[in-house]
Amino acid sequence: MSSPDLPSLHAIGSRLRFRQLRLLIAIDESGSLHRAAEQLSITQPGASKALRELEETFGADLFVRHPHGLEANELGRCVIRYARLIGTDLDHLREEMTGILRGQGGRLAVGAIAGALPTVLVQAVRRLKASQPSISIEVFEDTSARLLQLLAEGRLDLAIGRTSVAAQPELFEFEWLCDEKVGIAVGPKHPLADAAEVSLEQLVAYPWVLFPSHMPLRTLLERELLEAGLAFPAHAIETSSVFASVLLLAESDALVALFSAETVDFFERHQMMKRLPLELVARVEPYGIIRRRGSPVSPGAAILIEELRREAVSDEPVPAPGA
Repeated sequence: MSSPDLPSLHAIGSRLRFRQLRLLIAIDESGSLHRAAEQLSITQPGASKALRELEETFGADLFVRHPHGLEANELGRCVIRYARLIGTDLDHLREEMTGILRGQGGRLAVGAIAGALPTVLVQAVRRLKASQPSISIEVFEDTSARLLQLLAEGRLDLAIGRTSVAAQPELFEFEWLCDEKVGIAVGPKHPLADAAEVSLEQLVAYPWVLFPSHMPLRTLLERELLEAGLAFPAHAIETSSVFASVLLLAESDALVALFSAETVDFFERHQMMKRLPLELVARVEPYGIIRRRGSPVSPGAAILIEELRREAVSDEPVPAPGA
């Protein structure tokens, strides 16, 4: 089936209005033209007209109409993603201009996987703030997959994570930072908390807190147990939240979990968990700085990137799979 021809770039550019892009984002977030109109303080007939003009500009429907609202189709999701990028770029433009006029300032949004927070990000952000006290910094902690999504949507300037989980790795540029080390931990009340030796055979008999499937630490544990000929822990608690995992361990006398070594070290210092004397052979994928390919680097992001490089813990970079 042949696809319809899109209007020319000139035709799109001459008809497209920023208020229409804001409406697209509002519809995507609310799932309703009525709620989107309320959010933007416009009438519903005005919103209907703006959406109709926008779809005429692109020569195609962008949403599937349901009795309960609107849902973006594949083309609509594509346009919405770029609408977010345009909005973010305009936000950055305004804040960067403000920073230039004031001689300082600006805004920076950075995301990181949990293991990168104590290793590289916290100190890098601290030094950036010390050198640029007027800069506004947003820090997000999430999985690599979620951070890549936010980066693709223009909600982050850069992320620290892995590109191997990306559905479209060609959208991103990757720069190695660290090989992540791991540690197995239990809560202070666990019967093995002060053991001089432990084995995987002992640990699989206990309940576990696990990251969801396909996350790197989960994959590492699966490989390790498979190579040891051991069954994967059944009836586990699954969460992508490191904080939730830490709280569960701190209050439990039975749970076991796998974290980045830096996460274990931090919470062990605060007596919320104990590292077990057991080294895993399998390696975790390295993580690094990720940016949208071809996107400009703001002055604040450039400074943070330099600070992150200073914090990198190894001198021998290893390319990340899928980078």
